[in-house]
Amino acid sequence: MAIIRWDPFRDMMALRDKMNRLFEDTFAGRGDEPSLLQRSWVPSVDIYENEHELVLTAEVPGIDEKDIEIKVEDNTLTIKGERKMENETQEENYHRIERSYGAFFRSFSLPHYVDHDTIKAEHINGILTITMPKKQEAKTRTVKILKPST
Repeated sequence: MAIIRWDPFRDMMALRDKMNRLFEDTFAGRGDEPSLLQRSWVPSVDIYENEHELVLTAEVPGIDEKDIEIKVEDNTLTIKGERKMENETQEENYHRIERSYGAFFRSFSLPHYVDHDTIKAEHINGILTITMPKKQEAKTRTVKILKPST
């Protein structure tokens, strides 16, 4: 079992993110009706780290690769894109639109040990995977203790 150091600021940041999403979801699309179709949305992401790399996966179903832009600048990874509305289903003058469309923007601060020159991205079945290898000096290494010579 791993021991994880409690960081009160991590909990506060998570709470802030949840509150921001609550207000964005509540107040997005207020006012004129056409904005309901172009309501702001953000793709969900998972970020994990292993010994060799940091990996970000984002759910971007229905978005073509050409409509996604990924930039790394000043230790910040930025993902921008847009989900466009292709067609509407109309039955007896009734429209039902539950998915969100429009532009999105996400940015993430990168740790100093990410090698910016070797970042790779792939888009398979609506999942965007960004692989960010660690710099060689940031990787964990084992140091042997030498016995003193007598």
